[in-house]
Amino acid sequence: MSAEMLEIIKKRRSIRKFTEEEVSDQNLDEILKAGLLAPSSKNKKPVEFIVVKDRETIKKLKDCKSMGTIGLDTAPVVIAVIADSETSDVWVEDASIAATMMQLVAENLSLGSVWIQMRCRQSTNGDSEAAVREVLNIPEKYGVSCLLAIGHKAEERAPYKDEDADFNRVHKETY
Repeated sequence: MSAEMLEIIKKRRSIRKFTEEEVSDQNLDEILKAGLLAPSSKNKKPVEFIVVKDRETIKKLKDCKSMGTIGLDTAPVVIAVIADSETSDVWVEDASIAATMMQLVAENLSLGSVWIQMRCRQSTNGDSEAAVREVLNIPEKYGVSCLLAIGHKAEERAPYKDEDADFNRVHKETY
């Protein structure tokens, strides 16, 4: 791995406060391209994205989960990461890979992001995935992995350091 890639990984931290500045279409396209080019099981490419900029829709998405949605308060753009569960039985993993790559590209563009988990989460009205499907008119066969809140950073978080990599969690050959 190049030193540059490792530095991006260390710098990428969850950002939950964003400025009012818009994310440029060029930057948004770069982020989306990372998701579209992400590897998937058997190259089935079941992952799709819904880009949301409308403030009223973002407020409705915030109500789809009981907690952990503060990033939606100020994010100028939200990307719903969804995947066709009929196309791939490992859609969860495929969507997770795509979302992670998108967050790394956002960091490389000096943008902040936060992953807002929707799969296996609840709101006061029930299942978060079902709520997002309703708000965004997503067909039932699509799983909703997460919402990525993306924008220009209004907060800074210290990057990880090399010593934060706890090699005691690495086992060789057997546990």
